[in-house]
Amino acid sequence: MLEHTLVQLLLLLGLTVFVVLLFQRLRIPPSLGYLLVGVLLGAHTAGPVLEENYIKLIAEFGIVFLLFTIGLSFSLSQIYALRHLILGLGTAQVALTTAVVALLLWGLGLDGITAFVIGAVFAQSSTTLISKQLGEQGEDQTRHGKLGTTLSVFQDITAVPFVIIIPVLGVAGAQQVAGALGIALVKALAAFALVFLVGRYLLRRFFHLVSEQRSAELFTLTVLFVSLIAAWTTMSLGLSMAFGAFLAGMMLGETEFRHQVESTIRPFRDVLLGLFFVSIGMLVNPALLPDIWLQALLGAAALLLIKLVLVTLIVRWARVDLPTAFRTGMVLAVGGEFGFALLAIALEARVIAPLPAQVALTAVLFSMILAPFLIRFNQPLASRLFSHPAAQNLPEPGQELPGGNRLDRHVIICGFGRIGQIVGHFLENEHIPYLAFDLDSRRVRDARLSGEPVFFADSADPAVLDAAGTERARLLLISHDDLSAALKTLSFVRRYHPELPVMVRTRDETHVEELRAAGATEVIPETLEAGMMMASHAMLSLRVPLHKVAGYIQQQRTSRYQMMKQLFPGSSGVLEENADVHADRLQPVRLPAHSPVLGQRLAQLELAGQGVMATALVRDGRRQLSPGPDTELREGDVLVLFGSPDELEPVRARLAGDGAD
Repeated sequence: MLEHTLVQLLLLLGLTVFVVLLFQRLRIPPSLGYLLVGVLLGAHTAGPVLEENYIKLIAEFGIVFLLFTIGLSFSLSQIYALRHLILGLGTAQVALTTAVVALLLWGLGLDGITAFVIGAVFAQSSTTLISKQLGEQGEDQTRHGKLGTTLSVFQDITAVPFVIIIPVLGVAGAQQVAGALGIALVKALAAFALVFLVGRYLLRRFFHLVSEQRSAELFTLTVLFVSLIAAWTTMSLGLSMAFGAFLAGMMLGETEFRHQVESTIRPFRDVLLGLFFVSIGMLVNPALLPDIWLQALLGAAALLLIKLVLVTLIVRWARVDLPTAFRTGMVLAVGGEFGFALLAIALEARVIAPLPAQVALTAVLFSMILAPFLIRFNQPLASRLFSHPAAQNLPEPGQELPGGNRLDRHVIICGFGRIGQIVGHFLENEHIPYLAFDLDSRRVRDARLSGEPVFFADSADPAVLDAAGTERARLLLISHDDLSAALKTLSFVRRYHPELPVMVRTRDETHVEELRAAGATEVIPETLEAGMMMASHAMLSLRVPLHKVAGYIQQQRTSRYQMMKQLFPGSSGVLEENADVHADRLQPVRLPAHSPVLGQRLAQLELAGQGVMATALVRDGRRQLSPGPDTELREGDVLVLFGSPDELEPVRARLAGDGAD
């Protein structure tokens, strides 16, 4: 028995590691990899079969810990602060999507309960896919990116009532549904009151007592105990375990232990959630695909279209401009992982039959496969459908701008957020005329009311740039953080106004070279500038002369932040989550006794010709910066090299004597 269990476990872990590793290298969301593992190890496909009893119980805890971490992210105070915009938009999106889909399916002949469950499943969006794709495109800090990500996370909260309602539908008859839901609501309120009182008056003190012991093991055990005891409490009341975990997380989210709790629970959540996706994949029956593929495809199309239209209308109703509302709708149109959780709960409670569950499951999978393409092309589609009138409200050449300046020898600012406004204020103090564009209608309204020359328009639209007098401008400054829009603006300027200087702001060094290659005269990475400011303040506090500090800063800017880029990437191979894996980095190389370069001078290595430079030499524990070309290399020396991974590897192999006799 033990040997059989071990074989099952090894089979599951081995295949999961292989598939997820392959999917990550192909930049496909790991959640789809877990689903594929479930399909391959399920009873509906040929080959080895994983016994469901080994995974179902464990997989249920994946949902528990998922809801626990969501509760940590949304404390009561945060939910109250977001009540006007995100709470209203998130609730409206989930409620309307559920209602529209349910009514449509009910009209097509499905029973009301099945239609309601599928509507709830379709209402969810994939936070994992959305955040990953937006991050890769450099759109995670744009307005539609922030709206889409926040609403997708908030959907998980608005889905909590479904966790309460769906199991009730499975135990109640048609006439008893209202009464059962009323009882469930009373139980949910009782569970909330119990967890709230315990969390408010006992949890903080309890975690203070545990943290004073300075034991990581004890803290981990405490987090597991609290999350599971809350899950057991709601289960004892006839409710979902996930609901209790969510309440416990929400209470802990208001304490100073929130971040440490989240860090502690994350490994358990990720592994168990992966197993949950495996269990969902085991439900997929590929043999049914020839019979249901058309229904699933139509379901996926309906899911994408209904959510696109509803989200666009809801966000537009909140007085967000139409292009941004449409782009937010495209981001949120995808189905989501939490829909799988609701589907699993419905199947467990026997609320939904296997065949419609297969259709709904396959439809959500189809939408998740299409999602990266929808999100990737959200900007071109929005521009094509909702192009801004070029000359609407823009001044004519020579006409006075707000503030008394004229549209000549001016500065064009693309994006009037925090950075754009700071630059505008400095220009105003120097009496330099400027013109700014932004897609936040409220910000534009307030700026115009204050007499500032700000206009509502898409600065990536060539017609808008033409109307802004680009041919007479002194400088164009891109201060927003929308990479695709910045590249489009640069393409237009370099094609028609190649002499115009363009300065671009970017969050870090990830896209510096790409922007420079697209035609940016200067790229200002925020993180590097912040690093230099901290370094300069540190040196000044250590009484380093001001002229030397200013010299260091100027030298770095002149050399395009050379020292700031000379960093060690760490075990992940990159410095930041979205950083370029091919970016230049530092790599130390120790010279062994069999190195063929021992006794040679540094100049003889001809590193520069291979795209590599030696930034330091460590000998006998002493570090020497920028070693001279006449430095003779000895056994045990450590050369610190700087270059791209492709250029560093052959140099490292030669210095280390790899393959030498």
